[in-house]
Order: sequence, then C-alpha cells, then structure tokens
Amino acid sequence: MEPEEGEDRTPLLKEPQPDKVPACCSARYNLALLACFGFFLVYALRVNLSVALVDMVEPNTSSAKNVTSNVCPEHSSTINVPRNTTGVTFPAMHSMWSSWAPPLERSKLLSISYAGAQLGTVVSLPLSGLICYYMNWVYVFYIFGALGILWWFFWMLLVSDTPETHRSISHAEREYILSSLKDQLSTQKSVPWRPMLGSLPLWAIVVAHFSYNWTFYTLLTLLPTYMKEILRFDAQENGFLSALPYFGCWLCIILSGQIADYLREKQNFSTVCVRKCFTLIGMIGPALFLVAAGFIGCNYALAVAFVTISTTLGGFCTSGYSINHLDIAPSYAGILLGITNSFATIPGMVGPVIAKSLTHNNTVEEWQMVFYIAASINLFGAIFFALFASGEVQDWAVSGYHLHRN
Repeated sequence: MEPEEGEDRTPLLKEPQPDKVPACCSARYNLALLACFGFFLVYALRVNLSVALVDMVEPNTSSAKNVTSNVCPEHSSTINVPRNTTGVTFPAMHSMWSSWAPPLERSKLLSISYAGAQLGTVVSLPLSGLICYYMNWVYVFYIFGALGILWWFFWMLLVSDTPETHRSISHAEREYILSSLKDQLSTQKSVPWRPMLGSLPLWAIVVAHFSYNWTFYTLLTLLPTYMKEILRFDAQENGFLSALPYFGCWLCIILSGQIADYLREKQNFSTVCVRKCFTLIGMIGPALFLVAAGFIGCNYALAVAFVTISTTLGGFCTSGYSINHLDIAPSYAGILLGITNSFATIPGMVGPVIAKSLTHNNTVEEWQMVFYIAASINLFGAIFFALFASGEVQDWAVSGYHLHRN
C-alpha cells in the first residue's frame, strides 16, 4: 500500500527511539514471566490428563502388534503428543502484547511467554509419571490444579490490560512503552474486516501457519507412528526421549527471540528481513529432516535425532511468522492470530487421514510419500511467506489512531 501524501512512514529502526527502560523487575517482563508460567500450566494440565488416564482406566488389553511390516526387527514392546487445543489463550496473549510490547522487544517478550508451553510439556511428562507411581493419579490434578489457582491470584494482582491502568509500573517504563507504540495502534471501534481479509501479508502468515502445522503434526504424531510400525521402536517407553524434542524447541524459542531482537536493534536488520529469515530456517529445516527420515533404514536412534533436531529448528518460527501479526497490525493481533490459527488447525484433522489412506500396507515407500507431501507443503509455505510477508504496520491497522490528548 502506498503511504498517503505527507504521511511519515519512515522505517521504525531509522526513527529516534525513546530511552530504553531496564528489563529487570519491569512490568513488561513480569508480564512475560507470568504468561510463561501460565502457558506452562496450560500445557502441563493437558499432558497430565494423558498420563494420569493410564492409571485411571487401568486397561487390561494391549494394543495389537504390527503384523503388516517386517522391515525392521522390533526393538521394544509413539511419542505422546499433546494436541494444540488452546484455542483462546494465544490470541488473548497476542492482544495483551499489542499494548505492552515495544516493537524492538517483541521477539524477546513473546518468546519468553510462549516458551512456557514447551517447558510445561518437558516437565509434566516425567513428573506426572512419578506422581502416579509414588502417590496416586488424583494428586496429579490436585498439585497442578492448585498451582493454576495460585497463578490466577498473581495474574489478577499483578497484571493489567494496558500500561496506563497498571498500578505499580514506573512512570519511565509507561512512557517508554507508550511512546514506542506511537502511530502503531488504532482507536477505531469497528474492525476493518474488508481490508484486513484482503491483506496479502495476513495471508502470508495464514499459509505459513498452515504449512508449519502440517509438518509439525507429521513430525510429532506420524513420524513416531512410522518409528513404531516400520522401525518397531516405541519411544514412549523412554520418558527422556519423549520430552527431548520439546526441550530442544523450548531452548530454541528462548534463544531465537534474543537473537531476533539483537539483529533488529543492534545490527539494524529490518523487521521483515528477520521474520522471513527465521521463518525460512524454522520451516525448511524440519522439511529436510522429514524427507531424510524416509531414508534412515532401521536406525531408530537416527529417527529420534531427526525428530529432536526438526522440532528444535521449528522453534525459530516463534520469532518468525508466529509474531508477525503484531508487526503488521498490533491493534488487531488477537483477531489475526484467531484467523491464522483457525486455518492452522486443519492439518491436525486432515493430515493423519491422508497419511492413513496412503499407508495401507505400511511400506517404507508409502511412508516416504507421506513425508514428501509434508515437506512440500512446508517448503511452499516458507517460500510464500518470504515473498509476501511484511514487517510494517499496515495502513488499515492505524487509521483513526491518536495517542496524545490535549
């Protein structure tokens, strides 16, 4: 979109920036840490259910062994993958950060927040098993439920919707956040649906989110099935192996957020350049390892390594397309994430159905086709995002905005 005549649309990094307020004990980083613990509990509670369910139902029947594939010898008698069902938490957090995250700190703040999801999976998988073994399955819900209630009290006490309404934020930090978001927000009450839905940068995020989730579900649900049915190795028997991919992803999310904002603030990389580069790494990397998984023979150790490396590289996308909603339309970031996440749930429903239809005989060649499809979709999404993504606030997202009142 062309800027209006006389309108100042100088790139953000070339404008004089307000004095930065230290991160230590600041209200915005307190929000990030509380959000991190919140996502930790959300994912921990979901994982707890899958772990405790084993003791709750006490099954007396075992799963039927695979009899259609004898390619590899059986190593032991699938990685347990919690599905992404937190439909409202991520858009809600995006809406919060639209008022709290200074543009040059978005990657760091959001990566800290959302990394809690991976950490919750890493911790709760083995911890829930230990609680069930040494105590009772009911204590899994008592302990984590009590932590959730405790978190809620801290959230209500320490968190406000905006810096203006926060009770204990310093004047310097409030002015720093508000001045950094100047000319990026909108106060119009109606949502500009028509220009929003016609925005190509939004559809670049949609395509990237859809494509990433297709490969994500293939890696963490179908690849373990391939390992069990073809390689005859069940990674779930080893709790460390089950949690390893999530730990790698958590570590990558934290580090990539720091690196992304360092490149933008210190090295003067443009926002769109950082978002595109991190998305390409986080999508093409997993695609390559996914294709390679079809050529590993009976090496189950290599398969576990591929799952871990692929999931770890996927963490780069958190500082890529995942927070690009805040770059192009901070005021409507929650709505945009709701739109993209709706499309991104489709692979979780369609992918396994297509995979099952392609693997009637459980042969290596059939599974290679499944991996080829997933890798191709991921590659297409990465290229589409690289071509059409934007790092600037769109015109339709700032109309009617005014910050300073006389």
